[in-house]
Amino acid sequence: MSARLDVRLTPRSGRNEIRALEASTLSVRVTSPPVVGEANAALLELLFDVTSVPKSSLRIVSGQSSRTKRVEWTTLDMEEVTVRINQKLGGK
Repeated sequence: MSARLDVRLTPRSGRNEIRALEASTLSVRVTSPPVVGEANAALLELLFDVTSVPKSSLRIVSGQSSRTKRVEWTTLDMEEVTVRINQKLGGK
């Protein structure tokens, strides 16, 4: 069981937030700058919180130095990831 999702990351934003989930792309903003992996770490921290998974089960599999990344959850399937993200988006 695993899920992969494309993420469009905007660093140096006013706050850490998930903006939208459209098709198979998640739009995310983080306050951290894209320096020495800070934005990537902020992205993962936000996704840990939103999807309630252990840190060892979430990783960036491609796009470490790009705004478009592919993230993988090793303990959730795509349906569960989508449900958890949509619950967060619905709670705004």
